[in-house]
Amino acid sequence: MLADPFVHPALFYRGDREYVAATTRFIREGLDAGEPVAVAVPARNLELIEAVLGADAARVTMLDMLKAGRNPGRIIPGVLRDFADRHPGEHVRIIGEPIWPGRSATEYPACAQHEALINYAFRGRQVTILCPYDLDGLDPEVIREAELTHPVLLDEEGERVSDLYAPQAVVDGHNRPLDEPGEHVALRFDRHNLAAARLLAGEVGDKLGFTGERLDDIRLVVAELSANSLDHGGGAGVIRVWHADGRLVCEVSDAGHITDPLAGRAPVDPRVPGSRGLLIVNLLSDLVRVHTRAGATAIRAYFDLPGRRSVPAQDSR
Repeated sequence: MLADPFVHPALFYRGDREYVAATTRFIREGLDAGEPVAVAVPARNLELIEAVLGADAARVTMLDMLKAGRNPGRIIPGVLRDFADRHPGEHVRIIGEPIWPGRSATEYPACAQHEALINYAFRGRQVTILCPYDLDGLDPEVIREAELTHPVLLDEEGERVSDLYAPQAVVDGHNRPLDEPGEHVALRFDRHNLAAARLLAGEVGDKLGFTGERLDDIRLVVAELSANSLDHGGGAGVIRVWHADGRLVCEVSDAGHITDPLAGRAPVDPRVPGSRGLLIVNLLSDLVRVHTRAGATAIRAYFDLPGRRSVPAQDSR
């Protein structure tokens, strides 16, 4: 049996020196081998890497993960697959850092699930994705879960196989009922009042200061989620809308069950007919959280309020 060409190591580092040494070595090994290389890390770390690479930085696709990966559900289709799919037949190297000090407790479960799902999304692909983890800045439980989601672990002492590797345990472990919201507005919808769900989200978004394209995004996300309820969730659903912690939150729940863990994370050829609702939700939202089980699914789409910092604060060490 041939070994899987996909490699997914976690890089455990302490401080800028270890971080830059390991990441630039990984990058230069790829460049020397003639491999396409992309780096998607928070802005500060991107600057550290660029400074050491010097002229070689021009040969690397550089992305600010604070923006490109704001929603972890967007990273596989919009960052990793977007880059890898543009280089068919080649071995591709990517540094992806979706978890950094400053990620909130609301965001983290989606981040951890993303790291687990990478292993399924790239199985059989000629791709290596290196994921850095800050040992000084992240909670020990985050580091433990990195050992569950990465089959290979790297640190200053070298490379080793993770004895804890069990990505499905992380996917399942974070598939928990979502906390109940406080004050909110709600509406039950079916085929007879489908448009009312979109209008409700738009009205709340308008009152909170959303305008133009961003307000259209909110309406479109809710339209896609509510249409999915009709098609896959028993023909009806409930929308709840509120704002908390600087975000508008739109939740659509129904009687469906999402059984494909990669639903909404695979790029879709626009020429191929079929549903792409969850992909649109992931691409347009600032965060997406999902709880699904037999007979019940709830999906929450979060949108940063106008004027709120569009990215979380990052450790300035």
